[in-house]
Amino acid sequence: MPSAIENVPLSTRAAVTRELGIRPEFTSEYPLKRPSDLAPGECIVKVEYTGVCHSDLHLMAGERDIKPGLPSVGGHEGVGRVLAIGMYTPNSAIKVGDRVGVKYAINTCMQCDLCLRGYEQHCISRTISGYDVDGTFTEHMVAFIQHLIPIPDTLSSAAAAPILCAGVTVYNALQQLSIPPGSWLVIPGAGGGLGHLGIQYALCKSLRVIAIDSGDKRDFCLSLGAEKFIDFVESKDVVADVREICDGLGAHAALIVADSNMAYVQAAWYLRPQGTALCIGVTETVTLPMAHIVDMVRSGPELNKRTSLTGLHIGHKISVIEALALAARGKVRCHYVERPIEEISSVLEDMSKGKLIGRAVLKF
Repeated sequence: MPSAIENVPLSTRAAVTRELGIRPEFTSEYPLKRPSDLAPGECIVKVEYTGVCHSDLHLMAGERDIKPGLPSVGGHEGVGRVLAIGMYTPNSAIKVGDRVGVKYAINTCMQCDLCLRGYEQHCISRTISGYDVDGTFTEHMVAFIQHLIPIPDTLSSAAAAPILCAGVTVYNALQQLSIPPGSWLVIPGAGGGLGHLGIQYALCKSLRVIAIDSGDKRDFCLSLGAEKFIDFVESKDVVADVREICDGLGAHAALIVADSNMAYVQAAWYLRPQGTALCIGVTETVTLPMAHIVDMVRSGPELNKRTSLTGLHIGHKISVIEALALAARGKVRCHYVERPIEEISSVLEDMSKGKLIGRAVLKF
C-alpha cells in the first residue's frame, strides 16, 4: 500500500471554477483521489499556503487562447506537506512528511530534448498545475513527486509560495543577462508581484534599478533598493527620464513585467544600443518600432541600436531551487498580504483592479 502519515479525506476544501468569467466557488466537498489509486510517481500534498498569480486570473476569466477544462481548480504556487506517495514510485529524495513546493510545470516527460537540456518548463508534454490538472487552490491535491521542490527550513511557507512562480520567473529572466555589475536595469511595473521581487534579485546581481510604477508604490520600490523611481502617470516623457538617469545613452536592460503595450514601446526607445528587453508581461498586442530596434535609424544615440528581445516564461527546477535559496538567506523578501482561502474572489478582484502591492497569499 502507499505510504501515508495520516488518513487522507475523501473530499477536500477547494476554490472551484465552474464557468469561465465567473469567480470561483468555494466548497468543502471537492472530490479527492484515494492514496490507493495513486499512480507511480503521484503523491498527495496537503497545501498550507498558495500564491495567486495574474495567469490564474486570466485563465479563470477565459482571457487566454488556452482554456482549462471545467470544473477546474487553479493555482500553481503551493507549499505544503506530502501525505501519501503512490505505490511502486521509484526511490525519491522527497519523502512522506516533507515540506515541498508545487510549481507551474507540475510534470514533464524528462526525456525530450528540452527536458534533457534543462528546459523542462518548455516540455511539449508538460502538465500545467491549475490548467491540465487541478492546482493549488485546494487543501489536498495530487502532484508529481519528481517535480516537487524542497522548501528551505529557514523560509516560511507563506513567504516561499510566491517564489515558486513570481520569484523564479524574474530570477530566471535576469540570469539571461550578460551585463556587468553596475549596469542600469529598468523595471516597468516594479511595485507589483513580479516587479518588487525583480528589484531584489537584480540587486543580488549588483545591478542599478530604475523602478517605473505610480502613486504610493514609489516609497515601496525605493525601500527595496531601487535607485530611481519614475511615476509613469506624472512623467511627461518616461523615455527622456530614463535616458537622463543613464547618462543620455539609455538603460542596459529592461525587465518588463507590466501587462502593457506602452511598457514595451517605451523600452524600445530608452534602451541603449545593444540593450536587452526581457519580455515577461503578457499583453495581446505589442506595437514595436522595428526599424528603430534593428538599426534603421542613422542619427544620434540611435545609431547601431540593435536591441535584443528575449521572451521568457517561468524557470526550470534548478532556477526554482536557486531563487528559494536566496530568499532563505534573506537576500530577497516577498511582500505579501495573507488572506484565508475563502476570500479568493475578493483577492482576484483586488488584483484585477491593480490594488495589490506585492503579492497575495492564501492560507488553508
